[in-house]
Amino acid sequence: MATINPNKDFTLARNPTGQLQFTDSDGIVFDNVYLVRAFPISAPDEGLSIISKEGHELAWISNLVDMPIQLKELIEAELAQREFMPEILRINQVSSFATPSMWDVWTNKGSTQLILKAEDQIWRLKNNRILITDKNGVNFMINNIEQLDKHSRKLLDRFL
Repeated sequence: MATINPNKDFTLARNPTGQLQFTDSDGIVFDNVYLVRAFPISAPDEGLSIISKEGHELAWISNLVDMPIQLKELIEAELAQREFMPEILRINQVSSFATPSMWDVWTNKGSTQLILKAEDQIWRLKNNRILITDKNGVNFMINNIEQLDKHSRKLLDRFL
């Protein structure tokens, strides 16, 4: 992949082994860097650190929206490899409207079941987003409750 130079302060690319490589404005190269979102759930496109393998912050990206498309795609591909947060697209059924309850859902990763231990494991976020944490600590996201089908919204409303 070609080197991307977002603002002349640094470049970010994949090295021959596929790891992220950061080069600062002085030409110093850091291999095997990783990316960390400051607010992965509430503001995933705002605040991102590029961290060296030793744990030192090398660069701060305030907003991914402002980045060139190639850099944004590289960053999103890298984060997708590290982060696992399935998006719930449909709620097929729930075993009970009292907790704990088993939910049968369709996600962007396929069909699955989750167990909701307590109603306080459902959080409303800004922009009609919902975060649900199952009994195993896996986070599931509903990116916009308005886009759920009528049946799914009816089931979800019983817990909100």
